[in-house]
Amino acid sequence: MRTQAYEVRLATAADAEGIAAAHLDSIHSLGPVHYPGDVVRDWAARIHPDIYLSAMDDGEIFYIAVAESDGKCEVLGFASHNVSADQHRTAVYVRGKVSRRGVGAALFRAAEAVALTRGATSIHVDASLAAVEFYRAQGFREVSRGDHQLWSGRMMPCVFMRKDLGPADASRGR
Repeated sequence: MRTQAYEVRLATAADAEGIAAAHLDSIHSLGPVHYPGDVVRDWAARIHPDIYLSAMDDGEIFYIAVAESDGKCEVLGFASHNVSADQHRTAVYVRGKVSRRGVGAALFRAAEAVALTRGATSIHVDASLAAVEFYRAQGFREVSRGDHQLWSGRMMPCVFMRKDLGPADASRGR
């Protein structure tokens, strides 16, 4: 199957609805392979455009991959970068239909470049079990395993990962 043409660009507030739709698609299409239905339901339950607007207001940067679909622009996925507790952090989500087609890697490179311009020497991620191999392919290594607490209080197994950014990464981010 050929990947449709897409563009990676900086997201704006007007993209929040499309980001939420891509996020939900990713959770519902990729999550059930690794998690039971109750975890997937709780993981997806609070996804709403307002969470991205709030994050943007707090300084989180979002990149989206967009493509034409039936004459409309569709968000295929997103990546974000923020700094929390002095750690540069990222997250990448793509729709199931473009999983393993390079879209997530392109989005991650955009978020990584922002991290580098903001002085990051490493990037951290709490990877869902569905995303561990993706992050490994981007140069992350496992730090530990544990749980991420969902809004409901339910625990969701995850893998804490880190990517150290060396001189080659720094020159690429400029």
